[in-house]
Amino acid sequence: MKRSLHNNIRNIYLLGFFNSFTVINPVIVPLLQGHELSMNQVLQTQALFALTIALFEVPSGYIADLWGRRRALVMGGVFFAIGFLCLLRADSFVDFLIFEVVLGVGVSLVSGADLALLYDTEVYLHEQGEKASAGASKSLSRLISIEAAASGIAGISASVLLLWSLDAVVIAQAIIGLMPLLLALTLVEVPRPVLDVNHRNNARSIMGLLLFGKPVVLWTAFAIAAFGLLAVYVFWIYQKYWEIQGVPIEWNGYIWAAFALTVSVSANFAGALERRLGTPGVLCLIGAMPVLGLLGMALGTGWIGVMFGFALQISRGLSMSLFYEALNRRVPGSYRATVNSLVSLAVRAVFIGTGPLLGYALDRFGVTSTLWILLAVFTPIMAVVLIPLIARIRREAADDNPQVVPAA
Repeated sequence: MKRSLHNNIRNIYLLGFFNSFTVINPVIVPLLQGHELSMNQVLQTQALFALTIALFEVPSGYIADLWGRRRALVMGGVFFAIGFLCLLRADSFVDFLIFEVVLGVGVSLVSGADLALLYDTEVYLHEQGEKASAGASKSLSRLISIEAAASGIAGISASVLLLWSLDAVVIAQAIIGLMPLLLALTLVEVPRPVLDVNHRNNARSIMGLLLFGKPVVLWTAFAIAAFGLLAVYVFWIYQKYWEIQGVPIEWNGYIWAAFALTVSVSANFAGALERRLGTPGVLCLIGAMPVLGLLGMALGTGWIGVMFGFALQISRGLSMSLFYEALNRRVPGSYRATVNSLVSLAVRAVFIGTGPLLGYALDRFGVTSTLWILLAVFTPIMAVVLIPLIARIRREAADDNPQVVPAA
């Protein structure tokens, strides 16, 4: 069993790698526009993707807690494979909508279950006295770092494949899309308390944990949602931004790779940076970097503007690593996948209504004006989320260590 669980850790890392090794992402906007979709239609496909996840996110997380993380990951792998095979024949707006629905079901099944299984595995090995395991906190950072690195490698791969054609990118993605299913089949379930089949009581317990449990849990969830939503918005702005800055499409993959590797490095060193700056210090850095990035992109031109995008990626890597570790550490194992799914749901739910508006703003007002709008909206949101979070972290530390007086 212990040997299989050690293999679990390695295979979850590989699963995370191939889930993020999506070579179509760096060229998805040009790909869809090549099929005569406007930016508004591009964002409509993503709104439907978000709606699909919103409908399945929490049920799939609950399934992972109730029936097992492995089953959820295997089912997610099946939908990933089908979705990317559908992309091979996609040509119209409706075809791409179908693709997004199938892929959205797959993402909802995987989301939360992979983090929960990795955390469960590390906690169980630690309880069994296994010294070889890296520890739950480090493993989560590694998984986020590996996923970001995979995105970077996919970016370079996309640029190489573009030497042939966009069709070559799509064909490669269909082949790669089979890997998550094959890897999910190698995983084993961790011995853990399983939820009772009493859905009403389970729902009451989960909401009680979020709303009336430790305040840090709720505010950490808010932080993940706020920073995750901003990351989704800039994801869909980047490629259009690079286009108007005169960056050739062949460079998209390389820039994408550099951005993703920045997330990977930031996530990997997030813990060390937190120990050096302290939790309030690193949270302030996480909030300041997106403001700097959006401002620099709005004011900058050419490659100077592109370079400011790195500030957003640094914040993304730090926030994902620290926020998800803080959340999972405070959530019981029996609810872990469901809570992770609920947090992801918050991002998707907001994007359902605002994604097409983002596309309309890009078509109607242009990229620069849209960046100013995001700066005006998210600067106060990040302050509203981070200031109470810092206060509650200090209060929690004071409660756990009564002899330590929290800093003012």
